[in-house]
Amino acid sequence: MVAKKKIKKKDHPSLDIVNSHGVELSGKRIVLCVAGSVAAYKAIELARLLMRHGADVTCVTSNAVTKLIQPDYFKWATGNEVITRLTGELEHIRLADYNQSDLVIVYPATANTLGKLANGIDDTPISTILTVGFGSKIPILMCMAMHESMYDNAAIKKNIEFLKNKIEFISPQMIEGKAKAPEPEDVLEHVLKKFGFSSILKNKKVLMTAGPTIEHIDPVRVITNQSSGKTGVTLASELISAGAKVTFVYGPGEEKPPKGAKIINVTSSKEMLNAVKTELKKKFDIVIMAAAIADYIPANPSKDKIKSSKNELKISLKKAPKIIDQIKKYQKNVLLVGFKAETNLTKKQLIKSAQIKLKESSSDMIIANDIGSPKYKKNPQNNQVVIVDSEKVVTSGWMRKQKIAKFIKKQIEHRYYHETGRMLKSDLKEIT
Repeated sequence: MVAKKKIKKKDHPSLDIVNSHGVELSGKRIVLCVAGSVAAYKAIELARLLMRHGADVTCVTSNAVTKLIQPDYFKWATGNEVITRLTGELEHIRLADYNQSDLVIVYPATANTLGKLANGIDDTPISTILTVGFGSKIPILMCMAMHESMYDNAAIKKNIEFLKNKIEFISPQMIEGKAKAPEPEDVLEHVLKKFGFSSILKNKKVLMTAGPTIEHIDPVRVITNQSSGKTGVTLASELISAGAKVTFVYGPGEEKPPKGAKIINVTSSKEMLNAVKTELKKKFDIVIMAAAIADYIPANPSKDKIKSSKNELKISLKKAPKIIDQIKKYQKNVLLVGFKAETNLTKKQLIKSAQIKLKESSSDMIIANDIGSPKYKKNPQNNQVVIVDSEKVVTSGWMRKQKIAKFIKKQIEHRYYHETGRMLKSDLKEIT
């Protein structure tokens, strides 16, 4: 019988992702307590995000969670043994005694877990670790998840009030009558800020276009694109939340413009081009062309309303200038991100189209999607994008547009980080 080779922790394949997105949490030991909620499946994603920024993550699960998710999943995700019960190894002391860990995250945090911490009850691995961590002054971050009626319960409010100046809370998302756990990306952002690391995009100047354009045939009739502006507005809001200074050139979209941005309202492609040219007289770090700009515009728009008595009407169109093709002529070193909408293409064809656009426009990144797919037509609130740059192709998978915006923001951060790193190396090489 051949003996199985024991895999050392340092050899665990899951650790290959550590520091892949940044080194901000290197050397930080984080205890991730996963309480009994259906949101527990998101804890795996959170653990992986923390690891990608350098953290060493150990999971502690409640008995209820083990009925939903096998503990091996958490071991697979983190490379560490999962704590499902306390033994003679004194896991609660090893993880939560003085200076043993840098942070305890409860994700998701249930009403039951909150109540036990507030009242000093420690009859489970999670509640015992929290009791020890609370006493040893290890920072605790609670990410609440429960039904809205539970969240509004006076006893829950009392427990939160008692703990709010002693531990940290991330507010839940109020959706469909539930106080849903915050997204893993939002928790990661909170953790990074907690340890003094701001977003890569903080104070970066971003010029962004969004929404459709309207091209007049006559004073009352127009040619336009069917764009609500939702993706652009949502992405701009994500950039603003990350600390970016956003100038938002906005066509007549249905969505309200993002709060916190400098808004420049335009109507036609010509107005959008002129606004972009004017703004590019100032220095920007990133330019994002997310607007659905008309490709063709009326060659000779009528000054008067065209009479409706004709049986047939021919309208001559001319090609509109491609704004994205001109950006690098004004600012050579700006990070340029373009959007490309196609219809009824295979994934391979969509990637090829994006790669052609990348080269033609001298962009650094193209975000492409197929708006003709039956899945998109059925529910345009969801989307799937393919992001192409000179080095890789990344697909988001189908998700709500809010999550798509977070996904795109993260890819822009990665690209900007690596691009500025290359530029810095190039400058140092010239100096030496």
